[in-house]
Amino acid sequence: MSGPRPDDPGRRVVVPGEGRADREERRTMTDHPDDRSATLLGERRQLISLAYRLLGSLAEAEDAVQEAYARWYAMSAERQDAVASPGAWLSTVTSRICLDLLGSARARRERYVGEWIPEPLPDGDWGRPAAAVPADPADRVTLDESVGMAFLVALESMTPAQRVALILHDVFGYAFAEIADITGRTPAACRELASAARRRVRTPGVHAAPAESQADLVRSFKQAWEARDIRTLVGLLDPAATFTADGGGLVTTTLHPVEGGDRIAQYMMEISAARPVDVTLLERTVNGRPGLIARLADTTVAVYAFDVTDDRITHIWAVRNPEKLRPWTRP
Repeated sequence: MSGPRPDDPGRRVVVPGEGRADREERRTMTDHPDDRSATLLGERRQLISLAYRLLGSLAEAEDAVQEAYARWYAMSAERQDAVASPGAWLSTVTSRICLDLLGSARARRERYVGEWIPEPLPDGDWGRPAAAVPADPADRVTLDESVGMAFLVALESMTPAQRVALILHDVFGYAFAEIADITGRTPAACRELASAARRRVRTPGVHAAPAESQADLVRSFKQAWEARDIRTLVGLLDPAATFTADGGGLVTTTLHPVEGGDRIAQYMMEISAARPVDVTLLERTVNGRPGLIARLADTTVAVYAFDVTDDRITHIWAVRNPEKLRPWTRP
């Protein structure tokens, strides 16, 4: 029996636990491009932007994109020449790889120690969709919203097919016929998948606060936390707020969400008391929204993302797993 064709998307699956040597070997395939390869490599940022939204992990997104490039370069020149749009081909292959990965990710995250939070993105533009977004505002997710921590966490409750349909259609402007080709379903089924997913990420009557208001609130939270002013912290937090931490079993943190503004404020006091004196809190953009980072010397040891509604903090996500903080640490 012959093996899988190099351009057969969805048959070769990226192994998230593969060694660094394996990844480096695949990267050498794109280190010496010709003119056409240089053009293809220009798609890389867009592809990572797509894969990150699908997977919630920058490291896995980079691996998925490298796998897509590996499949391209494994094809003969004749087969490459037969591809009308190599960029579109790479996008399709990347999406199918991500769809396969999402199926195995759920099982891996069930074995994860504590709560799993999507990998936070540091400052920077992580790519704008090249395709036109749907004309109907009700059938789209804004670019900023699509990398917000609240949105990415909501995606975790979806099936892989729902997640792919929503991201490809609402964010990247794929037609449902194209999504059907990627997922192996009918266009009508893909439309329903996107609609069901959309209902999961939108709460009627709830709207995120403007960025400026969020920044002011996060700054006030930082100042109160540094001053150990528990009364002010309680006033900044919604009474039903939730604090979720992700240490991945590698650092000590709460294994379960802390619920209630009073309890969260008390927990923040406990963190402050245990924190080394040379750890500094800095204001940074986290996934496109105002956030905070904790830095020890040149190493980022925690990233805090916030969700704000009606001038109160409704959710705090604290990522402390050092494996998820590598992009945040200075070289």
